[in-house]
Amino acid sequence: MHKLLVLYYSRHGNTRQLARHIARGIAQVTGCEALLRTVADIGHQGEQAELPAGSDPCVTHEDLKSCCGLAMGSPVRFGNMAAPLKHFIDSTSAQWLSGTLIGKPACVFTSSSSMHGGQETTLQSMMLPLLHHGMLIVGLPYSEPLLHTTRSGGTPYGASHLNQGQHKQLDSDEAALAQALGKRLAETAIKLSLKSSDGLR
Repeated sequence: MHKLLVLYYSRHGNTRQLARHIARGIAQVTGCEALLRTVADIGHQGEQAELPAGSDPCVTHEDLKSCCGLAMGSPVRFGNMAAPLKHFIDSTSAQWLSGTLIGKPACVFTSSSSMHGGQETTLQSMMLPLLHHGMLIVGLPYSEPLLHTTRSGGTPYGASHLNQGQHKQLDSDEAALAQALGKRLAETAIKLSLKSSDGLR
């Protein structure tokens, strides 16, 4: 079974909704399983931290080692990823030195409360440390028809949600694009695994 880590920070539940749909997309690929993990607020980091109701367990460095791919998500914070997620990423120097994530596929996702609140820059900010880790970034290609027509979330850089006005829940386009991203991540992980076993990587 190929385990793909879906790692996120979510204070109000919107990014967690995206994480759930990405996990559903991963589950659509035979032989793949999503491992949902979160991070606690700064000052409460650790496996025993108290988390909001409905949250998933806190991520560990072992989760990074054992996964064959990573989906990472954060709400928009002034055009950047949220500090608790960055705090965890900053703690992964040992994994960087040992090459734990090199060659594994990754994707990113985000949510914001305004149309032009910085979704794309936040997605790009999350890509940077993943590139430093040697990961292979997977986006959403325009072969996804909904990417051409969505009036809410969804970008070629990754899945997103616009939490504005009445749109507290993901709309059908956002959910479908998040699932498509999860499915693409899982399919890429399978292909890379096959190449690795054939000695082609």
